[in-house]
Amino acid sequence: MTSDVKKINSISNAAAGGFIKSSDSPVGSLSSAQKVLLNRKGNVLFNQGDIHNAQRLFITTGYSDGLTRIGDIRQKEGDFLSALKLYILAHNKGKAEYMYKKIAATVSFYLKDENH
Repeated sequence: MTSDVKKINSISNAAAGGFIKSSDSPVGSLSSAQKVLLNRKGNVLFNQGDIHNAQRLFITTGYSDGLTRIGDIRQKEGDFLSALKLYILAHNKGKAEYMYKKIAATVSFYLKDENH
């Protein structure tokens, strides 16, 4: 297990220097092993409450379960657009559809309010 921790840390350090990017698409050049290690590190960060850095890692790897879990947190915080973005990145159509409906209902409410 100690060697796994060393691998995670070395990949995390490499990620800080180039793997992790600020765009919203996974890095295509990561190997399966690198993705697994980065996802593990993201899960550790998530469990420690470091949602921002966990999100960055999950976006880097395209880890849909992690992206969905963070989308759920963003939704509970009331940040519906960020939640929608994460659900789309996770290819979670069910939750994305729910967010579309929620956003449409909000817009509809304000449009009705302006017309009266």
